[in-house]
Amino acid sequence: MNWRRQGLAVTPPRTAWGETHAQLPFVAAGRPGRVYFSTRDGQGRSRVAWVDIDPTRPRSPPAAAAERPLLELGALGAFDDSGVTGSCVVEHAGRLHLYYTGWSLGVTVPFTLAIGLATSEDAGRTWSRVSEGPIVGRDTADPYLAASPWVRVEGGRWRMWYVSGVGWRMEDGRPRHCYYIRYGESEDGIAWRRPGRVCIDFAPGEYAIARPCVLEEGGLYRMWYCSRGPRYRIGYAESPDGLAWQRRDEAGGLEPSLEGWDSGMTAYPCVFDHGGTRYMLYNGNDYGHDGAGLAVLSEDGPGRRA
Repeated sequence: MNWRRQGLAVTPPRTAWGETHAQLPFVAAGRPGRVYFSTRDGQGRSRVAWVDIDPTRPRSPPAAAAERPLLELGALGAFDDSGVTGSCVVEHAGRLHLYYTGWSLGVTVPFTLAIGLATSEDAGRTWSRVSEGPIVGRDTADPYLAASPWVRVEGGRWRMWYVSGVGWRMEDGRPRHCYYIRYGESEDGIAWRRPGRVCIDFAPGEYAIARPCVLEEGGLYRMWYCSRGPRYRIGYAESPDGLAWQRRDEAGGLEPSLEGWDSGMTAYPCVFDHGGTRYMLYNGNDYGHDGAGLAVLSEDGPGRRA
């Protein structure tokens, strides 16, 4: 796979609640024109927002966000009172399900993360949390953190690939997070069984693997994600069942550019199809400080470095 970069497609809203970042961009299945993303205020707190774009016109001016956030901070003391970052939207039985990561500040470590859920009965115009607490949080299965779920409904089975923390370690006098991608299942999308199965493990020199995006095509599962050693880069893996994965980063990933807004990192991919073309939304330097970029799959375009 070769990805042809199209530049920034979404920029931060530049409002009091969204001064910087269009981070963790994604689209809902069957709705490629609406991009959900997370933006930050002056205190670094994230909220979920959205914007409509035309993927077929990637070189048009980047789009700015809607006038207000889709999902606000949680209540004081809740698991998401210091930030909410969107992860995926699933449509099922006439209802939209927004899975997101809730942020709360720590004392011995900088933050703790857990997975929340909000739903919409009116095609995404309004959203409400299913609970003030997380649907997936720290427990015996994931004792450190859980975040960034990608959810699919296959028949009556809800499947989730998500980020699981394996610990913190001190480096240069500061705690560093360590997490990779695990798997869970559910009958209703709310109560999840997490057997501890590791889908994407660390390669030498890595300490963080984040943001899975999973597609299924003719019995082959494809996952895009980002992995971090010295800096984030987008990787790729394949699986016959969504459980046992083989990393093939060189076949479908995306390295940082030689210069520009994505020269320091490529991260947080979301891959989707529209009009017979495959696209990737992703972030660049400083976790999407300047916005979200778009790349197009091309058989002859520059994909590894451009």
